[in-house]
Formats: sequence, structure tokens, C-alpha cells
Amino acid sequence: MKSPHITPEGHATLQAELQHIWREKRPAVVRALADAAAEGDRSENAEYIYRKKELREIDRRLRYLTKRMDELQVVDGKPDDPSRVFFGAWVTVADEAGDEHEYRIVGSDEVDSGRGWISADSPMARGLRGKAVDDVAVVRLPAGPAEYEILAVRYAKPA
Repeated sequence: MKSPHITPEGHATLQAELQHIWREKRPAVVRALADAAAEGDRSENAEYIYRKKELREIDRRLRYLTKRMDELQVVDGKPDDPSRVFFGAWVTVADEAGDEHEYRIVGSDEVDSGRGWISADSPMARGLRGKAVDDVAVVRLPAGPAEYEILAVRYAKPA
């Protein structure tokens, strides 16, 4: 089960996606579907078949987003102990080889591996949770346990 937590930025992104789909994307597909339907025999009309499939996918995403938005809890602000790793933290760690990595612990709906944003439900985030600078976290990865030293924890956006 996915954690219901989300950052304010993640919530705004999902809200914007929901509005975009309702106001722009879905109406455009409905218009294109109506135009394709007007062309005649629907059983052999590739455009009509494609647009129906596209509309089903859009409606599925709308149902998901609408339901998920009701479940989400926006986590804003710092925790009581900002020296420790909790939801929303940017964490710099060193792996066993000494290589540094930076992660941000976010909700499952806002994961972005390219930015280093990891799900609060991930093994890495679970291993880091509650740790402070100079602590060693043992993270249970699919390849086996790995140790990471906490080098920095912050809750402000990077400059």
C-alpha cells in the first residue's frame, strides 16, 4: 500500500495534472473521437478505435488522480527534530565505496530517480528514516544489505 504522504510541490503537480486533463486533454480527445465517429463505419475506423482507447486511458488516469487526491496528506514544514531524516528531507550519504549520493524522501506519487527523489516506502528511505549525521544506516537492498553513512540532512530546498 502506498503511503498517503506528499510534499506541497508534489501535491501541486498532481493537482495541475488533474486540471490539465479535465480542461484540455480530455475535451480534445472527445472532439477527435466525435470527428472520427462522424467518418462512418466505426468497426474499421482506426482513428475511432485509437481515440476510444485513448479516452479510456485518460478516464482511468482521472479516476486514479481523483481518488488519490482524496487520500493524500500534504506534509509541510520541518519535523520536530530537523537533524534527523524524515519525510521531505534531502539526505547526503556515502556508500561503502565512499561515493556520495543525495536523495530526497518524497511520496510515492512524486518519485523522480533523475533528481534523486525516492519514495518514503522504498528500502533506502526506510533504512535512512530517523538517522542523523554520522549515523550508519543499514539498508536492505535486493542484492543484500548495504551500509550508508549519513553526511548531511536538510529540509530547505538546495540553493
